[in-house]
Amino acid sequence: MAILSFLLSLLAFVALGAASVVKSRKTTDDYYLASQEVKPWLAGLSAVATNNSGYMFIGMIGLTYTTGWSSVWLMIGWILGDLCGSFLVLRRLREAAISADVHSFPQLLARWHGTRYARVRVFAALLTVVFLGTYAAAQMKAGGMALHVLFGWEMHTGAILGAAIVLVYSIVGGIRASIWTDAAQSFVMLGAMLMLMFVGLDVVGGWGAMWRDLEGVAPDYMTWFGGQGGLEALLVVMGWFFAGLAVLGQPHVMVRFMAFDDSKHVGQVRLWYYSWFTIFYGSTIVVGLLTRLILPEVESFDAELALPTMAGQLLPDILVGLALAGLFAATISTADSLVLACSSALTQDLRQQVQGNLRLAKMATAGVVIFALSIALTDSQTVFRLVLVAWGVLGAAFAPLVLIYARGGRPKEWQALVTMAGGVLTFYLWRALGFSEAIYEVLPAILAGLAIYGVTAVARRV
Repeated sequence: MAILSFLLSLLAFVALGAASVVKSRKTTDDYYLASQEVKPWLAGLSAVATNNSGYMFIGMIGLTYTTGWSSVWLMIGWILGDLCGSFLVLRRLREAAISADVHSFPQLLARWHGTRYARVRVFAALLTVVFLGTYAAAQMKAGGMALHVLFGWEMHTGAILGAAIVLVYSIVGGIRASIWTDAAQSFVMLGAMLMLMFVGLDVVGGWGAMWRDLEGVAPDYMTWFGGQGGLEALLVVMGWFFAGLAVLGQPHVMVRFMAFDDSKHVGQVRLWYYSWFTIFYGSTIVVGLLTRLILPEVESFDAELALPTMAGQLLPDILVGLALAGLFAATISTADSLVLACSSALTQDLRQQVQGNLRLAKMATAGVVIFALSIALTDSQTVFRLVLVAWGVLGAAFAPLVLIYARGGRPKEWQALVTMAGGVLTFYLWRALGFSEAIYEVLPAILAGLAIYGVTAVARRV
């Protein structure tokens, strides 16, 4: 019964994505931007489903299981950073996408103020393909892990199944199919998380019993900062704030904000996005804490498998299938967006002379799916680490430049290139020096990108 309810849920997603073909205009503009006519509520729900991926069901649950209440700072910092970026950029980004007549995020970076920066476009496209491809692989891997725990299937089975679903409706309907299914998946994701939260609370005896029992897990498990000192804790929170700000550099999320129908509706998009984001993230933290009580830590236990393991133990078969569908929805709602962003970078940016070739766009989409699947089947890193590296590099490269453009900056092409390169190099240098434990490397990377632009801007005026 669990397998049946799971498969029926996935079939519904595929059918919904395929149904979007009735609205297709059969152009590359429609394939990659839905002709920029997406309704605000769809754009908001699609963006939140895309942003909250299998990382939440697998990586974030695992982090909370391991570290305890202090993981709430990741949520607080991330959402506040994301919100700050939205107010600084969102309306101007949508207006720039219209005036520049672009089909992809790298094109927007190259044309924001009427410029034609070919090298910026190509460099941004290369980063997009490599790191969003890795990001997509993490989503497929998360799905495989869940199926392995609940159904005993081989780890690669879920990855292949997720890749096949993404391939079908991404090729058929492009970003419109992705947005339609993302919106539906956002309801399934939230419903699955809330269901697990309330079932878990019932098992442990309610809120009061949960907090009392969590206090006994470990001395610092339920402290605000996990035993860290004041300055150390502040740096951690600031790191997560910049992780949220790094959303400005995520092509798969930003393209949703480029595609909604009118910049006057930015407030509606923001309302849908942040209300859903906050409720979903908050319930994820609670579920992560509940897993620690229901599944006491054992030496061989993989914390990233806590949620599917708990679902298998507590829920009847039909609801196990629905919970797994929620997790799978999270992985494919992000994976399809990542794949399409990579596909547009390949066909619209690296090979700009083939714009308008819809058949080639769909072939590129299939190629990206195969690339991401190959990484998912061979890479041994955790989902949490794969996502943080991909998210961080893209944020380091693109977020400073987006902030500069949105606030009126007009860098020369060489300035834009060194700003992007400087952010990426700082990201990796910070990791190489071993500072990542103290603060997420996206913070110094974004600051470095902004500082490089500031120094070069002053040098130009001297």
